[in-house]
Order: sequence, then structure tokens, then C-alpha cells
Amino acid sequence: MRGTAARKLSGNVMETPVLRVISPDRDEESEPARAAEPARAAESASSPQAGGQLVWTPELQAELANWSRQLESATPQEILRWAVERYAPRFTMATAFGPEGMVLIHMLAEFAPATPIFNLDTGYQFAETLALRERVLARYGMAVEMRRPEQSVAEYEAANGGPVYKANPDKCCADRKLTVLTQSVVGMQAWASAIRRDQSPDRAQAPIVGWDRKFGLVKVSPLANWTKQQVWKTIVDHDIPYNPLHDQGYPSIGCWPCTRSVLFGEDERAGRWSGFQKTECGLHSVDPPAGPGAGSGQKDPSA
Repeated sequence: MRGTAARKLSGNVMETPVLRVISPDRDEESEPARAAEPARAAESASSPQAGGQLVWTPELQAELANWSRQLESATPQEILRWAVERYAPRFTMATAFGPEGMVLIHMLAEFAPATPIFNLDTGYQFAETLALRERVLARYGMAVEMRRPEQSVAEYEAANGGPVYKANPDKCCADRKLTVLTQSVVGMQAWASAIRRDQSPDRAQAPIVGWDRKFGLVKVSPLANWTKQQVWKTIVDHDIPYNPLHDQGYPSIGCWPCTRSVLFGEDERAGRWSGFQKTECGLHSVDPPAGPGAGSGQKDPSA
């Protein structure tokens, strides 16, 4: 029997309607994943490349906005199929093994199990989180790659006079997550995000498809329109593995020093960096408007 978190949130929900999408380059209707022309980014005149990386242009921005509008009512599976057909093998996904990420892994296992998926192993993750890697491998045959900083936790803390997260969690996240992600997506053109718009005011602005200025990638958020109830219903219906800490009052799980259980009535991300004016590690914070020179793959210094 599934745990408490799953039972509480597994009630009936309205299924997301299937959308028939009109391609930006065609007049006729087509399924976003199956019948639409793959039109990989490498072939797109609006998507110039530098060493395999996409480069931001106003034309690319308009193209992504067009696709985002058309995929607004698509199912997560359709959105993922679109992303895979358009960008694979340069399409990837970073996962922290949260419930949303586990749902996306389950979906990708059905039609794109070769999608490269990695975890940013900061050295501070819960043991329960790390154990999910083996459960994913056993269930789906998909090996999530663990990407780590150059310095171990002991080396990092020794070089900085102790645990950095206690006084400067932004620096800790930047050093042990953002830098590693920047290195991990070299050569990639797009990545999947597991964020939902209803998780926080910052995430409420997330498009289905957009340009991630910090990392120079197309960012695809298949679950942006989904609710917490839809995520957990899918987990229950398909017996998808999930972190047992969710049954102990941890709706959002990051590094153990910066994560606590939440109290009744609190926002589901209230347990992250409690006591600091911080709700994001920087991976999914909203970027400033893209402009000339954007998309170099360099991290925005203001993030």
C-alpha cells in the first residue's frame, strides 16, 4: 500500500485534454509529438548554433513562445514527445527525484528511455533521496547519472571555514548545484523541468516552453499546468516510486541542512531554506528578459 502522501492526494482529478497543435510552419493540424515534423533545432534557421549549443535570437524567442502557446493545453506526454522529437539526442533532464521528477521519468521510460537524466549530487542529499536512483534503475532500467562538484563536502567546508549553507546558502547552491549543472549541460540544447506553476509565485510565470538564459538552453516544463493532486494521482495509479520523506511532512526535498518538514497551512516550499529570504536554489528562478548576447551559456550574475 502506498504511503500517506499518496493516499491523501490521490483523489479523482480531471484528465488534461488532448490538444491538436498547428505547427508554426504549417497550416494543417498535427499531433504535437507523432505527426508533426521533427524539425530539429539544428535544422531551424531561427536557431543558430555555436559548438552544438543553441544561441538566443529574437526569432528563436518568438518561435519558442509560439510553441509554448500551442502546447499550453497539451498533455505532459505530448509535450515530452515534442521535446524529444525536436531536440534529442541533445535533450536532457536534471532531477532531484521529487514527485514531479519521478512522474516525468516514468513518462520518458515509456517512449524515450535513452534520454540522459542526471542528478546534482551536492553531497548533502538525504539518504532516502539517493536510494531512489537504485529504485529507478530497478524499475525502468534507466541509470540516472550522479553529477558532483569537484570538491567533496569535507574539502569544500575546509576551504570555506566550515559549512557555507549556514551563513550563505546562495553561495552553497551556486557552487554545488548551479556550477555543476552548467558543466553538465554542455552540448545540450534543451532540458526538461519538473516545476509546477502552483508551487510558488515565482514559478507561476513559467511558460511551457521558454529560453533559459542562465544555462543557454530551451527549457520545457511539461507539468507546468498540473496540480499537486494530479501528480500524486499519477504516482498512485502507476505505482511510481517516490521519496518516503514525503510521508513525513516533507513536500519539497532538497539538501538535508536546508530542508525541514512543513507545518499545517504552510506553502509546500516553506521548508526550503527556512529562516532565509530564499525559496529557489537558482535553477528555476525567473530570468530577466532575454536580449542581445543572451544564451552564451554563462550564468546570469544577478541570479
